[in-house]
Amino acid sequence: MDERHAELEQLRRAMETRPVIDQAHGVLMAAYGCTPDRAWEVLVAVSQRTNTKLHRVASALVGTTQGQSLDEPLRSALRAALKATKPDEKPDERNEKDETEQGA
Repeated sequence: MDERHAELEQLRRAMETRPVIDQAHGVLMAAYGCTPDRAWEVLVAVSQRTNTKLHRVASALVGTTQGQSLDEPLRSALRAALKATKPDEKPDERNEKDETEQGA
C-alpha cells in the first residue's frame, strides 16, 4: 500500500509541475531558436549545473517573461548550457549537407 501511495504522490507532483516545464521549454525555443530537443537539453543541463529541481529552473525561466530576472547562478548556468549544447542547424544547412552526402 505504501508503494502505491508513493507512486500516486509522484504522479500528482508530475502533473503539477509539467505545465511550467512545458512553458519554459517554449520560452527557450522562442528566445534562442532552439529545437525542442535542444531546449530540453538546456533545461536539464541548467538544473544539473545548479543542483536545482527542474520545475524550479522552469519557473524562474517563465518568470523572465513577466519581468523577473534570473539569479546569477541560473543565468551563468544557462549561458554555459547554451554554449555546451549543439547549436541547431539552419534548415538550408541541413539541405546542403544532405545534397553533399548524396553526391559523394
